[in-house]
Amino acid sequence: MDNTGDQDEPETYTLEELAEVLSAKLILRNDGDDKTLLSMRVTGIAGLSTAQKDQLSFLSHQKYLTELKSTKAAVVILKNDSIADCPVSCLVHDNPYLAYAQISEYFDNRPKGKRQVHPSAAVSLSAIIGEGASIGPGAVIMDNVVLGKNVVVGANTVIEGNVCVGDNSAFRANVTIYHNVIIGDNVCIHSGTAIGSDGFGYAPKPDNEGGHSWQKIYQLGSVHIGNRVEIGSNTSIDRGALDHTVIEDDVIIDNLVHIAHNVHIGKGTAVAGCVGIAGSTTIGRHCQIAGAVGITGHITIADGVNILGLTMVNRSVTKAGTYASAPGIQEVKSWRKNAVRFTQLEKLNQRVKALEKLIEKD
Repeated sequence: MDNTGDQDEPETYTLEELAEVLSAKLILRNDGDDKTLLSMRVTGIAGLSTAQKDQLSFLSHQKYLTELKSTKAAVVILKNDSIADCPVSCLVHDNPYLAYAQISEYFDNRPKGKRQVHPSAAVSLSAIIGEGASIGPGAVIMDNVVLGKNVVVGANTVIEGNVCVGDNSAFRANVTIYHNVIIGDNVCIHSGTAIGSDGFGYAPKPDNEGGHSWQKIYQLGSVHIGNRVEIGSNTSIDRGALDHTVIEDDVIIDNLVHIAHNVHIGKGTAVAGCVGIAGSTTIGRHCQIAGAVGITGHITIADGVNILGLTMVNRSVTKAGTYASAPGIQEVKSWRKNAVRFTQLEKLNQRVKALEKLIEKD
């Protein structure tokens, strides 16, 4: 299977080809002869309930078993224990969701880069542009930038001076990469994201009125991003004050995330939308940080930590595990009562201690 090339339309694949790519066992459901089924071409992917006879689908959770039983898909990726419930051909795989993720690349329908510099792009004469790169309309590539092979730079994206980008990385439209940033291979950064903006560093400066103003601390570090990192839209990653902000290999970062100066995120960690990470915090490898988590600065989070949504992390986490702080949803009447009781906890604590002393005396 070859899904490369400059065409805008996705490829189509036979059931045999799909089975080979996924190392899956193919089971045919005969509406005709096997030869006809094997040569049938799959044109895309859809959900079980909406898939048509030329599309692939998958079953990753038993709650969709009813939809499986009535699906019209050409073929379904599923586990061995669901074969009997499938009315169409099957691709049997131990991890159907992972298999779906892997095969989705082959049906990617985004327009392919033209592997050329658009006439309206502004590219410095000192920039080094790798073979097969695509630079879109209105893009700006400043002095001493180095772009690896097959890099895609979207429309109106700006890459400031002395940036170095590895092979096969892609910046969608309106991305801004500030000066001196280093980005690895196979990195994808989505629209509206800024990499290397100034960290929020200021020193109080007394004024003549008994108050103070703010003296800017110039941010002299950079941002180093590893390989196979994906960063969502409208995310901001600040450059370091002295040392660098570091995003290690295989990290995935969602939309609307703020990562402050000198943060270090370990390999394989996932950060969901609306997370804020304050400066100089170190997050370990293979962590999962759910949506709207707030992480204070100058702390360390161990490898293998999972933090549930809306949690406020205000101290270091020294061992792997799952952590939470925010209460779950409840009726507003109960929430109001519980909110009042929360403010009374210290009084209740003092009463309990007093009662314990009385019991000890007796």
